[in-house]
Amino acid sequence: MKRPATKADGSASERITKMIEGLWDWRGKTLAALRKQILATDKQIVEEWKWRGSPVWSREGILIVGNAHKGKVKLTFFHGAKLPDPKKLFNAGLGGGTWRAIDIYEGDKLDARAFKALIREAIAFNKAKKAEPRKKAKL
Repeated sequence: MKRPATKADGSASERITKMIEGLWDWRGKTLAALRKQILATDKQIVEEWKWRGSPVWSREGILIVGNAHKGKVKLTFFHGAKLPDPKKLFNAGLGGGTWRAIDIYEGDKLDARAFKALIREAIAFNKAKKAEPRKKAKL
C-alpha cells in the first residue's frame, strides 16, 4: 500500500518529474513530451499531484489528469464531453457525460496544434464555468 504524500515529498512538479523518470520505457518519454506541450500552451497552467499519484494540470479548475498505464499513456480531460474536438483527438471515454480521454500507444503521433487547441478550449470552458452565477437552491 502506498503511503500518503507529505510536504516532505516535494512539490507537485517534483513528484511529477520523479514519476516520469521512473517510467523507463516509451511512456516516460511520451508523458514528458506531453507535459511540456501542456505547460507551453498557457503560462498560468499549474501542476498538481492528486489521488495518491496522478499528475494534474489546472487553470481555473482541473484541465487534464495524466496517467501511465500498462501499454498506454492516458490524458483525461476533466470536462472533455463539453469541449469541441474537431480533430477527433478523444479516443476513450466517449460514452461518458463528463470526461473524455486521449489514449496514446507506443508509436502514436499526436497532432500538437490540435492538442494545444483542445487545452485552450478546456481553459476557456473552466473560465466560463467559473464566471457563471451560482444558482440559489429552491426552498
